[in-house]
Amino acid sequence: MREPTFLVLVALSGERLHGYGVIQSVAELSAGRVRLRAGTVYGALDRLESEGLVVADGEEVEQGRTRRYYRITAGGLTAVEVETERMSANVKAARRRLTRVQGTVEVRQA
Repeated sequence: MREPTFLVLVALSGERLHGYGVIQSVAELSAGRVRLRAGTVYGALDRLESEGLVVADGEEVEQGRTRRYYRITAGGLTAVEVETERMSANVKAARRRLTRVQGTVEVRQA
């Protein structure tokens, strides 16, 4: 799963959001590293909806604009959990490797 997709699902795991809310939440979750554009986020939401990971959850008119809200499904939550575990395992493996490499580098420099 690509990082933007993961972050969209994580954003929706907290609450139902409209597209702009997803954009803001992803920027916040990534500390500004990932900035989605409207076309990108709506394309991702359409794809995730077709995969059954999110569903449209109503529309509201705000300041004359119709906003469609989305929420994550049980399948979407499972996908986030699986991806979180996969990334966590990768981080643990990287830390083990870096610890070994750092120990070797310190010995070589001495």
